[in-house]
Amino acid sequence: MVVGLGNPGRIYENTRHNLGWMILKHASLHWGIALTQKGQALQGQGKVCGRSVLLVLPLIWMNQTGEVVHSLLQSTNLSSSDLILVYDDLDLPLGVLKIKTRGSPGGHNGLRSVLSHLGNEDFCRLKMGIGRPSNDEDLADYVLSPFLPDECGKVDAALPKAVDALECVMCEGIPAAMNRFHMRSSNPEIEKP
Repeated sequence: MVVGLGNPGRIYENTRHNLGWMILKHASLHWGIALTQKGQALQGQGKVCGRSVLLVLPLIWMNQTGEVVHSLLQSTNLSSSDLILVYDDLDLPLGVLKIKTRGSPGGHNGLRSVLSHLGNEDFCRLKMGIGRPSNDEDLADYVLSPFLPDECGKVDAALPKAVDALECVMCEGIPAAMNRFHMRSSNPEIEKP
């Protein structure tokens, strides 16, 4: 089950905090998996490298996402180890990918909600950087604002790479995806798994 984090509604559609949704919508088109509303989420089932996959875009607020994720894992008889969570990250440069298997939510309310409802950290995360504001802009305003025109090209170029990374996680495993798509940095905080 691959879940993209975001907020519902047209006003949030192309905001930084909806990058998880943007990646999953790109994946659904690439893999030919139609998304339709079922309950509190847009969902689509299909096959990726011969494996069944369920794509999910929760239709509730980011900080309540854990409810939908937990409920869907239970109803599909999947465990948290079958989950890939896709979301934005302030601490990575714009468009940079990072794959993790554990860790705290930092300041990400969607991840915090999922961790709280699942009660464990045993799932894969695919994060894409949105960078931090260069001025004193409030972080909540920043993540809920749309990408600037000069950022859109970088985001558009990064979306197919994120889909390739998801496909690699599913087809070849997390270590292979980390080796191929992980950002390398001299900053040890960024490199923590």
